[in-house]
Amino acid sequence: MEDLGLLIIRLAIGLTFMGHGAQKLFGWFGGPGPVGFGEWLGTIGIKAGGKTWAILAGLFELVGGLLFSTGVLTWFGAILIIIVMIDAIFTVHGKNGFWLTEGGFEYNFILIAVALGVALIGPGNYVLIYKM
Repeated sequence: MEDLGLLIIRLAIGLTFMGHGAQKLFGWFGGPGPVGFGEWLGTIGIKAGGKTWAILAGLFELVGGLLFSTGVLTWFGAILIIIVMIDAIFTVHGKNGFWLTEGGFEYNFILIAVALGVALIGPGNYVLIYKM
């Protein structure tokens, strides 16, 4: 049952991050694409290289989510997810305090904890590539 639990956690987090990455990179799922997200970054004070930062954020989310959900290099996928969440805290949510109801970083904190926890435990036995 532990392996099934880890699979459910990995799929929920990983596929969600893949979707967010696709929103930023390709404009899928109602996302803004790299130009739109880059312009939004400008509105929060990241003026220089907005499109480049948008592409990097999208790649971190897409690749991190893919690795995390498949259980391949789960630890590296978790690192990419954690980096994006720390960035979201410092650039957007941190100034609003902890609670999500005030726009705070509560959700980012939980995602960091889950990603770190799975990275430390390991992906379980349900992975895309057989574990040795």
